[in-house]
Amino acid sequence: MLAVPVRVKITGIGVDLVNIPRMRVVIGRWQDRFLQRVFTEAEIAYCRGRRDPVPHFAARFAAKEAGLKALGTGLRLGVSWRELEVRRERGQAPELVLSGRSKEIGRSRGGSRVLLALTHEGEYALAQAMLVDE
Repeated sequence: MLAVPVRVKITGIGVDLVNIPRMRVVIGRWQDRFLQRVFTEAEIAYCRGRRDPVPHFAARFAAKEAGLKALGTGLRLGVSWRELEVRRERGQAPELVLSGRSKEIGRSRGGSRVLLALTHEGEYALAQAMLVDE
């Protein structure tokens, strides 16, 4: 059986690197105030369900930054942190789901979804996001 190639149009790309010890300091200082401003309830629950939640928060923060870069907006034009949500189903790759203003901007720039790669090792978490249209 031959695989049928899927054509994907890349309309934006972003990458971000987060220092995990720095994220640990930020979370320690600001606690729920920071977490609730940046992350959705589902993201907070996912990370808190891990033995050490900080690397997972750092990876999701990197994903949001990478997503903002892929959109080409940063936190401007009415976009907020919680409009970019990392979702990960058991056994599946993570995805960056846009909502609200970020979804509108993504569509206006020709993107229908965001492909996402996450990793964390040692002191760093890395994310790459690609705004694509299929």
